[in-house]
Order: sequence, then structure tokens, then C-alpha cells
Amino acid sequence: MDKALRRLKKKIDREGTLRTVRMRRSYEKPSERRRRKEKVARFSAMLAARYADQ
Repeated sequence: MDKALRRLKKKIDREGTLRTVRMRRSYEKPSERRRRKEKVARFSAMLAARYADQ
């Protein structure tokens, strides 16, 4: 039972289902969405730059 539950949680996490549900729970203004996406892009770029030379 535990293994099945753990597998289900991993699958849901990989698909991003829970994240999508949480995001749609409340309205997000277009400016907030843009700001959030820019923040994610900056973080990804920082990680890419950090591990680019390895």
C-alpha cells in the first residue's frame, strides 16, 4: 500500500497536476503571472550559468 501511494505521489508530482490545481484555485493577474514566469526564468538561467562550466 505504501509503495503504491508513493508511486502515485511521484507520478502526480512529475506531471505537475497538483501544481496546476493549486495555481487555478485563485485568480492570478496577468502582471503577476508575467512576474512569476520571469522569476522562474531568472532562477533557471542562474542554475544554467552555475553548472555550465562543469
